[in-house]
Amino acid sequence: MPSIPPVKSAIGINKTGDFDVLELLELPLKVGAGDIVVKTEYLGVNFIDTYYRKGLYPVEEFPTAIGAECSGTILALPTDESVLEDPEYKKRGYTVGARVSVGGATVVGIHSNYTSVPWKVVHILPSGVSTRTGVAALSQGLTALTFIEEAYNVQKGDTILVHTVAGGIGLLFAQLIKARGATVIGTTSTKEKAELAKANGADHVILYKEEDTVQRVLELTNGEGVDAVFDGVGKDTFDNNFKLLKRKGTLVSVGNASGAVPPFAPIRLVEKNLKLLRPTVANYTLTAEELYHYTTELYSLVADGTLNIKVHKEYPFTAEGAIQAQKDLTGGHTTGKLLIKVE
Repeated sequence: MPSIPPVKSAIGINKTGDFDVLELLELPLKVGAGDIVVKTEYLGVNFIDTYYRKGLYPVEEFPTAIGAECSGTILALPTDESVLEDPEYKKRGYTVGARVSVGGATVVGIHSNYTSVPWKVVHILPSGVSTRTGVAALSQGLTALTFIEEAYNVQKGDTILVHTVAGGIGLLFAQLIKARGATVIGTTSTKEKAELAKANGADHVILYKEEDTVQRVLELTNGEGVDAVFDGVGKDTFDNNFKLLKRKGTLVSVGNASGAVPPFAPIRLVEKNLKLLRPTVANYTLTAEELYHYTTELYSLVADGTLNIKVHKEYPFTAEGAIQAQKDLTGGHTTGKLLIKVE
């Protein structure tokens, strides 16, 4: 078995703050008896990384690595006999050298050249899915897939609004919702992004900087409104969602790209008997069985071409690379997934 290094190089922070708090740190590689050790090749960049960096999500100790998504090859398997005999562990077929993605549950701090994680968050990739595509699909793919299944179960004939439809998760929402036979209305900022969204399943795209989103949605739905909204923007779009949802509609608050939604009175839901959810993928994939179910379904959709995974850009595995990736992600100018390549 290959030797496990005692330390890892990791993108992390010594304090919370602006982009410049990101550093390349040397940290101990702690390996639990139930862990799988992975030599990483790609790191997936997500908004959750910025939440930890800014302190929006609590950090327990410093220094700490950030990151919730990576891919690579298995370097070492668990040593705990009870794990090795677990039926859930056995059915996954882990082997040293297997190509895997890592993440999709309550795992953070894995943006490093080696990582040691609980076995259930390690996912064998099918032969037709590369480590690059595998990590690019994972977190956003699981989010989109679980949300259209459990937050609002999209049905054939529904009309669904997806805010920032040309972003990494927006493109996946559009493809998955379209594949279920629903009509997709999206919002985006430019004509170029609108064309990209249409190529990925969006039926109608609203340029929110030039058009009135509420008015256009009501025009497109003959005044009825949409069955559900998937909103990753947050503060800036939250209020208008109430005006463009139909009676008994569902608002799924996906994220906080423009800032957290301020407190509001639940009685606002009464006017149309609306449902409001603020789910997290971690609570839909909390058990080993749930996570295995959804990752298997996700990679099947990628392998058969139902889901086309777009990578926007790769960045170097340096502090500068991590800073630029987060700046680009939060700047609103990206389409598709941002990756950091570990040399």
